[in-house]
Amino acid sequence: MFRKMKNIDTAFRYVRLFTLVIVTGNLLLCGYIVYRTNVTLTANKGKVYVMVNGKLVEAVAMERNIPVELRDHIRTFHTLFFTLSPDEKAIQAQITKALYLADGSARREYQNLKEAGYYSNLISGNISQTIDIDSIELDMGVTPYKFRCIGRQYITRPTSVLTRSIVTQGYVRTGMIQSDNNSHGFLIERWEIVSNNDIKTESR
Repeated sequence: MFRKMKNIDTAFRYVRLFTLVIVTGNLLLCGYIVYRTNVTLTANKGKVYVMVNGKLVEAVAMERNIPVELRDHIRTFHTLFFTLSPDEKAIQAQITKALYLADGSARREYQNLKEAGYYSNLISGNISQTIDIDSIELDMGVTPYKFRCIGRQYITRPTSVLTRSIVTQGYVRTGMIQSDNNSHGFLIERWEIVSNNDIKTESR
């Protein structure tokens, strides 16, 4: 009877030792996993990965340069809005892209031009139009940021090229959701054409 009790006591000690080893091993393994996870997260902090043509490319997240992005947003909007060819579908495609970058003020300007027959005249007269942006002035003192855009329009007719000066102004609101249609996440507000005057006409 005494030997039997001794065997049970020995077996219990072995089980207790085995359990202690297993628990200790699990704790050490969990601690190592947490440590390696923290090391990996710290090493990859600020890095993002993007797919480019089916390949995974590492990109480093940097602080945004708001003035540069604002100027690019404004330039893109004006280029889309004022670069037109004598094709109804092409005009509609350009204007649609431009209107994603601005509020209802740009749509009102488009509707006014459309009702005045501006786009119909481009199509019927086989006229194309491009714009060069000379400068974009920004007031970064307060949001939304006020801007003034100065450029030149080139209206190409079958027999001549008309050069016009154009000045527009408005405000840009930040903090919008970035998307394929609005990559910067900005929105032009209260946009208006201040002046649009002829400079010269050259024969082709």
